[in-house]
Amino acid sequence: MSKTRIGFIGVGGIAQRHLGVLEQFGDVDLVGFADPDFDRAVAAASRFGARAYPDHTPLLDDASLDAVYICIPPFAHGDAERAVIARGLPFFVEKPLSLDIDLADALAREISAAGLISAVGYHWRYLDTVDEARRLLAERPAQLLSGYWLDQTPPPQWWWHQNQSGGQMVEQTTHIIDLARYLVGDVAQVFGLAGHTDRAAFPGLDVPTVSTASLRFASGAIGNIGSTCLLNWGHRVGLHLFGEGLALELTDHDLMVDVGAGRPVRHAEGDPVWREDRDFIDAVRGEVNRIRCPYGEALETHRVALAITASAQQGRAIDILASSGRAS
Repeated sequence: MSKTRIGFIGVGGIAQRHLGVLEQFGDVDLVGFADPDFDRAVAAASRFGARAYPDHTPLLDDASLDAVYICIPPFAHGDAERAVIARGLPFFVEKPLSLDIDLADALAREISAAGLISAVGYHWRYLDTVDEARRLLAERPAQLLSGYWLDQTPPPQWWWHQNQSGGQMVEQTTHIIDLARYLVGDVAQVFGLAGHTDRAAFPGLDVPTVSTASLRFASGAIGNIGSTCLLNWGHRVGLHLFGEGLALELTDHDLMVDVGAGRPVRHAEGDPVWREDRDFIDAVRGEVNRIRCPYGEALETHRVALAITASAQQGRAIDILASSGRAS
């Protein structure tokens, strides 16, 4: 059986995570890597006996690809996706989708019109503990949520700047927003608040150092999500959900289920990134499409994250379903 030829646009940290998975797949051939940091592209190409390119255009022109991974910073989206769509190639893109909701909306329409397979890296959806939480919540739906991304400041300089990363809600906490949508449903309204503290160790950092959001879901559930990058360690990343006689605490490592008879914790099993990559490759190869987060679905999570940021800047609540055209 022929191997699926994969090219990478962007070879930074998250790309390395996918490469560590894809190299385990016997039906995949990693054939080309493009990155403006050409030394990084060369290093990846040398590792896999592939070719290195300084940008995506020669990669797409030369490599006879079957699919593409796009792993680039938030500010860099647009040209790469459009070039891949123009060539009719399925693609996996890492979150967040862009800093411009109009661009993301336009790309979603182009992907749909072209009938392309797409996937976005919201890998929490692939946790077996999340599957269990969905089963429990089907019987006792969540009415209250509390989410957290309480962590340190990542080292990439682009992350420190609002006009490059979009801030912590958009670049990191989006995983918690997506998990909340996956477990509870569409978000109808958000209200965000944000604050900033200058820090000598991070000169020029202008993203909010603390932020919070109140959310109202279409189901009637309500929630809050808080973020900070002020710490020097990862303190808490997760989502708590409460329904009738049910309390759940989810992280990317475990699930605690409390029904009033103790607080048993079960650790997640398997690798969710392996599962999301496997589903994408299987779909590209013409097998059953089990992708849990195609581009259009990820767009609705991204819409919420950007609306939270806009709400904090504007000092008003923002209606999500009305702005997305999905209101009933």
